[in-house]
Amino acid sequence: MQIGYCTNVHAGPTLETMRANLERHALAVKQRVRPEGPMGVGLWLANDAAAQIAEGDEAARLRDWLAERGLVPFTINGFPYGDFHEPIVKHRVYKPTWYDQRRVTYTRNLINVMHEILPEGVEGSISTLPLSWGWPEPTPHQLEHAATHLRVLATQMARLEADTGRLLHVCIEPEPGCAIQTSDDIVRFFEDYLLKDGDEATTRRHVRVCHDVCHAAVMFEPQADVLRKFAAAGIGVGKVQVSSAVIVRFDAMAPDDRPAALDQLRGFAEDRYLHQTCVRKPGDDDARFVEDLPQALAEVDAPAALNEEWRIHFHVPIYLDKFGLLGTSRDDITACLAAVREHHPACDHFEVETYAWGVLPKELQQPELAAGIADEIKWFDEISDQ
Repeated sequence: MQIGYCTNVHAGPTLETMRANLERHALAVKQRVRPEGPMGVGLWLANDAAAQIAEGDEAARLRDWLAERGLVPFTINGFPYGDFHEPIVKHRVYKPTWYDQRRVTYTRNLINVMHEILPEGVEGSISTLPLSWGWPEPTPHQLEHAATHLRVLATQMARLEADTGRLLHVCIEPEPGCAIQTSDDIVRFFEDYLLKDGDEATTRRHVRVCHDVCHAAVMFEPQADVLRKFAAAGIGVGKVQVSSAVIVRFDAMAPDDRPAALDQLRGFAEDRYLHQTCVRKPGDDDARFVEDLPQALAEVDAPAALNEEWRIHFHVPIYLDKFGLLGTSRDDITACLAAVREHHPACDHFEVETYAWGVLPKELQQPELAAGIADEIKWFDEISDQ
């Protein structure tokens, strides 16, 4: 297994800031978890940095720089195109869409960079956004356009593999509220659009899924069901983003505790990122989707009368099971790992992606970011060995 952490947790969209963050944080993490050997990292390269590295000798210099420090960039997060640490990101992270040529150019640069910086013989994965935000709903023409763009890149990666032996794949990452938010959405997009034209074997080999544990949990999708469904449809899982959501079981707590739980949850209603929230009543199969946590909180009239389960898209440290009156979807990580081994045994890319350390309530933060990330990797190492 390739295990690393996603460096989109670090602010800085330029090549210079990326290197500085790796030097300051990634090496400190490595010293704690892999002091004697190489450590995987999931690079985040914003568009400008990716374009800069793709030119001239920058990729070769970055390859050597990473190798000298024992960092293996086996995966890249190609979801955020611009600055992921602006004061307000929210819906901006979903642009440009896969209907936009800028997304194609950006991802092509990431493919070229990844090939150049990876050690010989190492497979690479690039996660990407699920086409667009879900509203307005994409038209059939837009979906066809997105599928065409992805097939073009699949052909590029197939030629690269034929010429060099390097296997790369772009992995679509379902997310709540997006054009593709569930496993059923992925299967429909593949069957109705992506595989309708071009060489099917090439597309399946080089376009896969990035399964984010938190995202499936927020949508109330059991991990085993999701991964079984992908396998049945012949859709590969290229990488797993190991992440955990906030869960609040108002339905399982005493009415007197519900106002305090709601107050604790308000600490997660921050301004930078979108925190999609799904709410389900006991016995219901369908959940109510709310675009952002502040909106869900504003809709509460009588806290003591809350009798629902809330699941919030807020990536919390994966080693946490509960804190105060709130819980997490940590158990879904263990379930995911078992399901991957059963249904997708060829998938060996696991990227811890807790990008929200900087906006966590203070009581959940650690004095040093590297210490928190190291604790996450150690916890995942432990369950992976079981």
